[in-house]
Amino acid sequence: MLEVDDPQRLSAAALDRIGADESMPDDERAHARSAVREDEAEALAYLVEPFDLVKEVPGIELAQASWTSELIDYDPDAVEWALDEDDEDDGEEAGVEGEVGAGRM
Repeated sequence: MLEVDDPQRLSAAALDRIGADESMPDDERAHARSAVREDEAEALAYLVEPFDLVKEVPGIELAQASWTSELIDYDPDAVEWALDEDDEDDGEEAGVEGEVGAGRM
């Protein structure tokens, strides 16, 4: 989960990156600018390269990456957001030998 606390700053940074990309055709640039203004996930996608995030992680190969976003009501004190407290022992989604969510991301 990622919280965007300054959407205007995020969009501005993405727009700067798009504007500086000399290899991007003008029609693609116009589409990219429009998408970045409308969707924070699109802005993030222009700023973060998923392959660079995982290229040094042993044992994985990133075949495809995508971004989505949705607005949620996040309450850090709510039980459903306490992801690291009881999840280790419940074993509901355990794979082989207790590996939670084995092989899935």
